[in-house]
Amino acid sequence: MFQGVVGINLDAKGRLAIPTKYRDELNIGPDSKLVLTSHPHRCLLLYPSEAWSPIRAQIMTFSSFDPKLSLWKRLLVGFAEEMELDGSGRILISASQRQFAGLEKRIMLVGQGSHFELWSESSWEKQISQFDEGPTNPPPGMENFAL
Repeated sequence: MFQGVVGINLDAKGRLAIPTKYRDELNIGPDSKLVLTSHPHRCLLLYPSEAWSPIRAQIMTFSSFDPKLSLWKRLLVGFAEEMELDGSGRILISASQRQFAGLEKRIMLVGQGSHFELWSESSWEKQISQFDEGPTNPPPGMENFAL
């Protein structure tokens, strides 16, 4: 399970070193692959390929005749790139993905259970600052949720 928030620097070539504590979970077996794709909130999603496969299969059922569904398919599958951790535990984030998510030097790696979100530091701060606006009611579906 991927959880926690970690700030990491991209190197000059656009490589991101995955923290050691997450590498074993991401790199399961000799043929393990990772999938990095985009999210409409302008972040990237990093999945182990086993977790991404059922999501991709569901996306591929979207009708190509529906403009909204096609847009989602283009975003989620069109930006998806399969990759492996290199010998130093890094992934290379393509220029198109970095541009889409506005990633520069500092990246926030945010655990989401089955995957990670990758945010630019400024975009992550904007996400978190939404809680600074005062008490908010939970969204629908969380009425019975308690901490």
